[in-house]
Amino acid sequence: MAEAQIIEKRRLPSPARTPQALAWDGKKKVLWMGSRDLRRIYAIDPESWTVLREMEAPGIPWAAVAINGEVRFTIGKGADDDRYVYRYTPEAGFSKMFACPEFTGSYLSFDGRNLYLSQWYKHRILKFDENGNVIHQIDVGAEISGHAFVDGSIYVLRGQEQPNEDWRIARLDPQEETPQVRDIAVVPFACRSLTFDSGLFWSNHRAKDTIISFALPN
Repeated sequence: MAEAQIIEKRRLPSPARTPQALAWDGKKKVLWMGSRDLRRIYAIDPESWTVLREMEAPGIPWAAVAINGEVRFTIGKGADDDRYVYRYTPEAGFSKMFACPEFTGSYLSFDGRNLYLSQWYKHRILKFDENGNVIHQIDVGAEISGHAFVDGSIYVLRGQEQPNEDWRIARLDPQEETPQVRDIAVVPFACRSLTFDSGLFWSNHRAKDTIISFALPN
């Protein structure tokens, strides 16, 4: 069990309540955030911390990942909060791509070629082909509240929501036949979503309407 804690760098007020989805667009140098309760998305300048763009989402934006200047969102729709993956571009807005398996799924990451989607209660990350078919499964061994690719490895927020929001950031190599998930550090807040800006990780403290950047301990 990891005992070291993450090294917090910035703690910033979210431009909207209940920040949920979070993605770094390295091509456009903006941070995308989705508000769970308002069902809106926001493009944020991370330096000035100002909103550059705001738009209504077609449902609850549970997760996001930037892909070559576009953004993929996991969107919850209807009374049962059925989950779908949507494509978003500033020029064309939102378009539905495919339904999540069993209509469940949340956080997203991208390895440069394939999309990955995690299922909270199934404790797993699914890898998809370009047509939305599952081609691989990675068991993480705990609830998942975010994941991101860095230098070919998956960094994942894993732990337990109930009763006391107990979370850690771990690392795994998706190229291993049975990836070994290794905890790195404790995350001392109720984290939701994970993204990486080429220098720091970012996550939401949704319950406090706060967005936090952090580094890992040496």
